[in-house]
Amino acid sequence: MIQLARPIARLIDEFSRLPGIGPKTASRLTFYLLRTQEEQAESLAQALLALHSQVITCQVCYNLAEQSPCHICASESRDRSILCLVEEPLDVLALERTREFRGLYHVLHGAISPMDGIGPEDLKIQELLQRLRSSEVKEIILATNPNLEGEATAMYIQRLISPLGVRVTRLARGLPMGGDLEYADEITLSRALEGRSEMR
Repeated sequence: MIQLARPIARLIDEFSRLPGIGPKTASRLTFYLLRTQEEQAESLAQALLALHSQVITCQVCYNLAEQSPCHICASESRDRSILCLVEEPLDVLALERTREFRGLYHVLHGAISPMDGIGPEDLKIQELLQRLRSSEVKEIILATNPNLEGEATAMYIQRLISPLGVRVTRLARGLPMGGDLEYADEITLSRALEGRSEMR
């Protein structure tokens, strides 16, 4: 068996720990970095170090940012009466890419999942309730993922929020653009029928 130089083996091992990266991809990435200019490898190393030294959690919405409050929470142009609740910081990116939502966010950092040992106390739910009590929020959009954990989280939060008199809405669910009806599952089709809207 071929013995790899220790720095190469170590980097392959570290890449392999990343989600979605198997041993072959880890090897390709490592050998790609060996062939590149030293400046590119240094730039990558500095970017990795900056992740932990320069990224913080916004103390208002719990999104990841360079400062607190983050640029979304600090923006005067955002509608402070609407709050969109999401599971992860990546969900904020997805919604912001649409350029449709102009309100504020609240990031839970996960979803209720008893199988994985994640309960309500592990999420930013108490922070959400405090925020709703001390702000002018009139509507909260539950934008958790349309899976078992996301649904359970949305239902749990909806029960907590209803006594506060805040309007609670849920993202519409249905068929993706470019999809075929024959490939859609029954639940997706049922929800698409329930959430149908008038053509204009």
